[in-house]
Amino acid sequence: VLEQFLQEGRISALMWEVCQPPAQAGSPELQEALLNKIVCLPDHVSNKLQGKNPPVFFPQNYFPLLGGAIIQVLQKISDSLRGGLDCSISFVSHVLGKVCVHGRQKEILSVLVPRLTDLTKSDCIWQRICWRLVECVPDRWMEAVVLGFVQRAPGADTLSRLLGNLVVKNKKAQFVVTQKVLLLQYCHTTAVLQNLLGYLSLDSLRRALLIKVLQELLETWGSSSAVKHSPPEQQQYISKAILICLSHLKEPEIESCRQELLTSMMEGVKCHLDSNLPQIRRLGMIVAESISSKINTDGPVLKFQVKVIMKFMSGVQGLEEIKALNQMIQGIIARTLSGQASAALLGDARVMVDDDLIPYDMSEDKELKTKAPVYIRDCIEVLTGSEDLDKWEATVKALESLVRKNPAATREVSVELAKILLHLEEKTCIEGFVELRQRAQVAVLTTDPIPVAKYLTSQFYSLNYSLRQRMDILDILVLAAQELSYPKSHGKTKHSGAQKPCIQLLPGSDSSKDWRRIVDERIKSKTRRFAMGQSQVELASGPNEFNSVAGHFFFPLIQHFDRPLTTFDLLGEDHFVLGRLVHTLAILMYLAVNTVAVTAMGKALLEFVWALRFHTDSYVRQGLLSCVSSVLLGVPAERLLEDMTEELLETQSWLGDVVEKDPDGDCRRLALQNLLLMENLKKKL
Repeated sequence: VLEQFLQEGRISALMWEVCQPPAQAGSPELQEALLNKIVCLPDHVSNKLQGKNPPVFFPQNYFPLLGGAIIQVLQKISDSLRGGLDCSISFVSHVLGKVCVHGRQKEILSVLVPRLTDLTKSDCIWQRICWRLVECVPDRWMEAVVLGFVQRAPGADTLSRLLGNLVVKNKKAQFVVTQKVLLLQYCHTTAVLQNLLGYLSLDSLRRALLIKVLQELLETWGSSSAVKHSPPEQQQYISKAILICLSHLKEPEIESCRQELLTSMMEGVKCHLDSNLPQIRRLGMIVAESISSKINTDGPVLKFQVKVIMKFMSGVQGLEEIKALNQMIQGIIARTLSGQASAALLGDARVMVDDDLIPYDMSEDKELKTKAPVYIRDCIEVLTGSEDLDKWEATVKALESLVRKNPAATREVSVELAKILLHLEEKTCIEGFVELRQRAQVAVLTTDPIPVAKYLTSQFYSLNYSLRQRMDILDILVLAAQELSYPKSHGKTKHSGAQKPCIQLLPGSDSSKDWRRIVDERIKSKTRRFAMGQSQVELASGPNEFNSVAGHFFFPLIQHFDRPLTTFDLLGEDHFVLGRLVHTLAILMYLAVNTVAVTAMGKALLEFVWALRFHTDSYVRQGLLSCVSSVLLGVPAERLLEDMTEELLETQSWLGDVVEKDPDGDCRRLALQNLLLMENLKKKL
């Protein structure tokens, strides 16, 4: 009977009867009971029939049918209004609201939105009906309805016709549109943002809310606390919203808030450039350029040397700001290409002019090369006092090879040479200077590890060094530790199954296939196989040279991190270097696996992590979690559980909090990996 009731369209007749004035004056309890039965009918039927219900009661079929019934009721309401008769729409609004809050927006609005879009195009009565439909939704269901319309409307114009000035009349709708969707959530698509902000811009009463929204977005974008504590995805979302808002501003509105925009831009770009994450810095540059171009139409605008490579930019190509940025980049490319073409044309012209001239015979000429020094001490003299730039350049290029070929001579002056290289500045435009200098520094450190490591680690916390030099020290320590910990290559050949008994078949010749088959069968029948394997290059093996020096690389770096200097404060504004230090310690810990000092290093590193676990910078926290991973992977499991039981329990509790509460997705992922590592260690033992 119920199935026939639905198929014959009686549910629309039921709702239409409730919309009549006599029913409206009746029992509220009856209306509430009818509302529950209509909205929850698939659940009731499924519970009674235990899953054997007819297809018409499936949610994916029932709610589109209910949407069609609502359209029929609205059509009757439209006819009544045109005939001068009164009726109420509130029951239909309640049905719509309750369906949406139960999570069935997609099914019901997939029918309602296209039909209402067509019906409201040129009919003011249908527009008023649609506005009243959403205005009469109770506040407790308003968010689900508004979000459903915003997500499914084909454009801002359509959304404006469907919702009218709902955000001006209803405080709950206003909160959802201007606060929750923009500032508290960041899961919506660019199309949703364009619908929402375009809707605010299409009416004079709503434009005041658009300016208010832009101010609040810029306040959040320019908050150092928000930049530090909110995930990059949310910051990208807010940046998109700001760009869309800017595209809708008119000149008088810009003029009225120009100073506020300028102040917000300066504060926001500073916060973003202070971030340790490259994508956040790029984000700040892009938004700042857009704001600057909008508020300084006549004067100079802010420009950064940044490539627009953010993934989210592909979704907002229609905006004027993004078009301008893309055009700027395309203009640079075009100018570059045209410059190359001009150069080619000029080259052709020169060739044509110069055809009449007789060239010199230069076939016997040879390039003059400056001979590089052959002794380490000569290199020191050239690098510190020579004015011969060619000789200086040749020395820089040859220094790494010379150090590795003369280890004894290098050890005599290793610390002096390390000091020279640490302060060495580029005198000529030598290609790859930074890499050449770094490779030479690594060569010196691996040749004489202990004294050079002591010097470099002591200089990391010394005065009068730039942040770049301090990070160079960390890079050199990591590269040298990596080289020392890896065995030297020998290139011998053996079988992959060497640790187990293995039978290796002789390679076949070009004889007949039958002969080979007979031999293979005989070998197979006579041979007992324990393992099979093919020849491969033997993995290099040898003593771990990092074993005896790991402590000299590690412990001096971890000792003084909490002692601020006049020009260097790791726990203060120099948090980027702190992040690099933490990642360096994690790598050194990992490379120290199987060394004598690994247990002491692991214990010290866990204490270091515990002291900094609540750091506000996500890059630092990522490094701390990498440190935990290195300890779990590098320290023998028995030593972990015997010598560091208390530290591991504290760390495990902290990791659980990170997985649940940390705003950074990478931090949550690393914490979860560490918890899995801990579980594996427990199972192993």
